[in-house]
Amino acid sequence: MTPSVDSPPVPPRGQRIRETIAQLRERILAGEWPVGSRIPTEPQLVAALGVGRNTVREAVRALQHAGVLECRQGSGTYVVSTDELAPVVARQLTDDRMAEVIEVRRAFEVEAARLAALRRTPEDLAALDGALAAREAAWRGGRADEFVEADIALHTAVVVAAHNRMLAELYSSVGTALRSSLTQTIGATMTPEHPIDHARLVDAIRAGDPERAAREAGAFLEPVPKA
Repeated sequence: MTPSVDSPPVPPRGQRIRETIAQLRERILAGEWPVGSRIPTEPQLVAALGVGRNTVREAVRALQHAGVLECRQGSGTYVVSTDELAPVVARQLTDDRMAEVIEVRRAFEVEAARLAALRRTPEDLAALDGALAAREAAWRGGRADEFVEADIALHTAVVVAAHNRMLAELYSSVGTALRSSLTQTIGATMTPEHPIDHARLVDAIRAGDPERAAREAGAFLEPVPKA
């Protein structure tokens, strides 16, 4: 049978998956789904992208393997990075390179704090206050897992308040390494009577004092002396 001239040829399945991956990447890079946000459900993506369920599933799975998306059981799929550098960084995290991780964090976070003090908005300050409160509550409760996540959320909020998209993207790539280093440092138990206070950092950002904010951020991450 001669195919109808009104029916365009259907692209091969592999091509459809590649095109769907590209569409998802474009939306993430455009900020439609920022880092930390949940992407639409599978049926919603099927409707929005005009492809089949299996195609969406394969595209999402590919971006999970690339370190861009993360599936959280019972919650949904979240954007954890805007690029594919995160898994590369994570593979470099070994015990003998922990000092390098801290040095990289210091380079990012000190500058982020300085910029945040200059550029923070009322919305940024509200996010910082909420993250700080959650961090302090987790510390008082001695909940190590929750504290790690709350601490990362606070530092990420500082980076977001810097309003430098490239800095935020690079910092998100260190997220896996950061989580691993904090988990190893804190361990399974915590000592609530010896907190590492971050309130002064938030206060410096609120006051619009870039030098004090940078100083406070750097104080948490003093370089480890080389042997």
